[in-house]
Amino acid sequence: MRITFCCTDTNAEPWLMGLRQALPQAQVELWVEGAAPADYAVVWAPPQRFVDEQTQLKAIFNIGAGVDALMKLQLPAGVPVVRLDDAGMSVQMAEYVCHEVIRHFREFDLYSAAAEAGQWSYRKPRRRDDFPVGVMGLGVLGQRVARALQSFEFAVHGWSRSPKSVPGVRTYAGPEGFLDFLRASRFLVCLLPLTPQTQGIMNHASLSQLQPGGYVINVARGAHLVDADLLALLDSGPLAGATLDVFRTEPLPADHPFWAHPRIHITPHTSARTLRDHSIAQIAGKIGQLADGVALASIAGVVDLPMGY
Repeated sequence: MRITFCCTDTNAEPWLMGLRQALPQAQVELWVEGAAPADYAVVWAPPQRFVDEQTQLKAIFNIGAGVDALMKLQLPAGVPVVRLDDAGMSVQMAEYVCHEVIRHFREFDLYSAAAEAGQWSYRKPRRRDDFPVGVMGLGVLGQRVARALQSFEFAVHGWSRSPKSVPGVRTYAGPEGFLDFLRASRFLVCLLPLTPQTQGIMNHASLSQLQPGGYVINVARGAHLVDADLLALLDSGPLAGATLDVFRTEPLPADHPFWAHPRIHITPHTSARTLRDHSIAQIAGKIGQLADGVALASIAGVVDLPMGY
């Protein structure tokens, strides 16, 4: 069994060592142009020339949950793409989103500013019922975030492209449910996959539908958000603020207006980091299943290529 590793901007050696330990029967190598074709590929944002050389692949494994970079390539016909379906990311995402929701709801930024100014002051407690949270995207990560928010007794709504049932969450689906979902939400958390249908989904028209004082949390992809529309709504008043972990260009350019906006909180794409050991174990387990003849339909994380996730 030959496995080739091609991951842009990734320190390859720990991954190669881990895969070799997990799959001692396999020949695991870093991809170089002209190398012999492999049986399985482990990738992150590979170039098209890599894909073109791999003429014997049985499956492509992505070392992340989002596969939008792969969807830009011309992939070999009939070769399944398998993404990480959790690998330690869901708990990180739940931590991050809950932290940002609570930070804004409890006005901790204002308390910090008061402390820096040497002021001892209280703020009137807010009603939790006035801050329903809408989660866009109800996959593994979205459902984990929704459950975590429920533990703090926030009302949670969820929207997905197709109908989903999540205990304790009022769910909406499809274009017909989108407007009602937005109007039911004050916090808006984006956990959608990036597809042509979801690109720019957070724009002036959609964000204007949030309840007054809406707050946006984007932990999916920067291209989900129309930057200028967010800035306009923050400056004109309908939105109270935003936490952004992902951006159209990363790192975020030094002259981007997001940096200087007083109501935008920025983090450097760190809401849920890939945990290497968890990821290697998951990928190796799935490669072992395929090599043992387990049906593809029984393996978690197989991407529906026409849908893009």
